[in-house]
Parts: sequence; C-alpha cells; structure tokens
Amino acid sequence: MSQALSYRKAILSDAPVLADLISLSSDVINGQFYEKHIVQASVGNIWTVDPQLIKDETYWVATTDTDQIVGCGGWSKRNLLFGNDSTMKTAGEPAELNPKVDPARIRAFFVHPDFTRRGIGRELLRICEEEAKSKEFKSLELVATLSGVPLYESCGYQKRKLIHIDLGNNLFGDAYEMWKELG
Repeated sequence: MSQALSYRKAILSDAPVLADLISLSSDVINGQFYEKHIVQASVGNIWTVDPQLIKDETYWVATTDTDQIVGCGGWSKRNLLFGNDSTMKTAGEPAELNPKVDPARIRAFFVHPDFTRRGIGRELLRICEEEAKSKEFKSLELVATLSGVPLYESCGYQKRKLIHIDLGNNLFGDAYEMWKELG
C-alpha cells in the first residue's frame, strides 16, 4: 500500500528523529557500498544532522500521512560541503557564499530503507535546486556517497573527482565531488 508523501522544512525538534533516520539509512543503504567500520566512523561524523541547515531554513524532510519522517535533504548557502554541530563550535558559523560566483551546496540526503525507489530523494533534490535558484545561485556542488552517485547523475550532476574523506583514526571514506549548472 502506497502512502501519500508531503514535504516540509525541517525544524530543530526534528533533529533526534533525523539522527535516527541518518543512522538507519547509513547502515542499510551505505552499508552496501562501504565496509561496516567506515559506515560506523561516518555516522555522527560526516553523515549527521547539521543544525545550521535547519536554522538557515534550507533543510527539508519528507513525511508520510502519519507524519513519519522518511527522507531528508537540503542545500546550503554556506562555505561548507558537510559539517555538524561540532564544526560550528570549533570553527564558528561558516561564511555565506556569493551566489554570483559560488555554487550552492547540496547536503545531507538520506532516505529510510523502506521508502527507497519512491522518488523521495529526487523530489527533495528538485525542491532544493529550485530554492537555491530562487536565491540567484547559478550552480550547485556536493559530495556524494557511492550510493548517492546514481541519483545525482540521473539528475544532471557530473563527477568532478574521487575524494578520500578523513574520518579520523586513520580511516578514509571514498566519495565524489559533483557539480551541476542550474538552467
């Protein structure tokens, strides 16, 4: 049975539910692409809730008709490709990007494993692209997990390069820097 989905901006009180969703999505979906110890090192480190996105009102959630959050994703007008609450505590609030010259950042997309292949990620991405475009951004960039690359490529993003993200404790996670020009 298919459930109706709706989309709304995330609020700070969603953070605990989002953290659980990110952890579950990472374990099940990213667990198919990364070794378990890489997934464990990434959750809460780079795969995490960034409250700055919620405060900036650029983070979205997909909800069922029973208000279950089953997807999340956002965009950023700040000079940071990924981050979390501790990033801001140590480095301060990241500088805002200049939409005339800088690409906006697509950030932190996760879908509940029971709700994959229903267009949730694609719709969240469309919403974020439209919103960034309305703020006069001309292009977008992101860091894609290996599991996310097919979605982003199908939506017109191009791989720039493979990167190795330092997860601490001499662990590195592979990801792709990707880019898209907004039409």
